[in-house]
Amino acid sequence: MTRHLGLISALAALNFGLSSPALAHPHVWVTAKAEIVFAADGRVTGVRHHWTFDEAYTAYVTQGLDKNGDGKLTPEELQELASENAASLNEFDYFTVLKARGKPQTFDVPREARMAMEKSQVSMSFLLPLKAPVAPSGAVSVEIEDPTFFVYFSLTEGQAAISLANAPQGCVTSIAKAKPLDSTMQQILQDEGAIQRQDIGIEYANRAIIACP
Repeated sequence: MTRHLGLISALAALNFGLSSPALAHPHVWVTAKAEIVFAADGRVTGVRHHWTFDEAYTAYVTQGLDKNGDGKLTPEELQELASENAASLNEFDYFTVLKARGKPQTFDVPREARMAMEKSQVSMSFLLPLKAPVAPSGAVSVEIEDPTFFVYFSLTEGQAAISLANAPQGCVTSIAKAKPLDSTMQQILQDEGAIQRQDIGIEYANRAIIACP
């Protein structure tokens, strides 16, 4: 029998089965970095994500996936999970918003989904292509977040958190990372349940603006 361990089922189980009512949001923590992909003609074609999940989520979603029983999880053993996670992302709007000249763009289905173990944490990478490439003139922005705070995304350190692949010469990136959740904010989230990020401030969102000449 196929085990359905995509993001939808895993998050639902964590929310309704594995967690107690007192467990505060978020339930899943992700350290993220992203690469904005450009075509040869200078247009933006998509976003390549790399997400590293927390140890608790890792332990849950990788149960029973060590098929040869050697105590190690290979990318091959994790491929079914990677494919299912990628397929489920549309339910969450891919946790990604890309805007060109202030207008949100539409994504195609994810491609090249892969998962691997990084010590005790599972990571996932995938390409999220735009349905229609966009010119970067007038600025392109990207946001990586879960507005309900069920999943909390934090970017890796430094400018590598949002990098550019094959960008035209002169493009620059300005990154604003989400403010870490302190104990006070986590208590608010626990008391209020799933609330929208815009209700508590922009400082809890990850955003980058890419400006090209």
